[in-house]
Amino acid sequence: MQPKHILAFSVAAVAILGLAVLVGLGSPNAPSPAMARLLPAVTLGAVIIAGLADGFNPCAFTVLLLFITSLLAAAQARWAHSAASLRRRVIGLGSIYIASVFLTYLALGVGLLSTADLFTQRHLPARLGAVFSIALGLWMLKDYFFPDLGFRLEAPRAVARWAGASAQRATVPALVGGGVLIGLCTVPCSGAVYLAVLSLLAAQPSAVAGFGLFVLPLVVILLLASARPALNRLAHWNLQHRERVRLGLGAGVVLIGFVILGTV
Repeated sequence: MQPKHILAFSVAAVAILGLAVLVGLGSPNAPSPAMARLLPAVTLGAVIIAGLADGFNPCAFTVLLLFITSLLAAAQARWAHSAASLRRRVIGLGSIYIASVFLTYLALGVGLLSTADLFTQRHLPARLGAVFSIALGLWMLKDYFFPDLGFRLEAPRAVARWAGASAQRATVPALVGGGVLIGLCTVPCSGAVYLAVLSLLAAQPSAVAGFGLFVLPLVVILLLASARPALNRLAHWNLQHRERVRLGLGAGVVLIGFVILGTV
């Protein structure tokens, strides 16, 4: 790492974050009537894009692949069925895990939105959330350009072990518990996109159904990876592209954050 590159990135990050704070806190009034009319369309579009993109974030993607690998091994050891029957069982058990992750995300989001609505007007938590999401997006960019500098925005290493352990048990309580626990622990690495979406929902809560888009990519990955050849290809793709995905998500979150500040 060249010190001049670190310095240049730090100056740019501080300038961007300072601009976000200035824009976010410099307008105390609620959205103008013109912006209020645009808000539903902006919210829906941003929630769809952000939710689908976040499903492919390196953290959730890697943990899900490890989970499916362990689940496949456990299913093959316990149930000597045909390949098609084995795949259906893996999809069924994996669906329980993904549903638990979704409910965890939904409970966190609804809880935070309800709390914000109790204490402030809706536009203020949206603006504060947008500023924090920009900060987290800049952190993701730091992790791409300078991965060895400071802490990385990622889930604890133990998350992968928990995913494997819950998959190996292959029981409903283990899968539900694993989904909830892993859903909580992957929030740090997916928090930038998640917080950006929460910021929009704070101003347009009718789009709360968009939370389902956070796990839709996980459902697609489960369907594809339930066959071992496809699982191996997805794992290879993840190793090759996960840092580029991190770069794209970080830049996208910063952009979404400024869109939110310009809208609400």
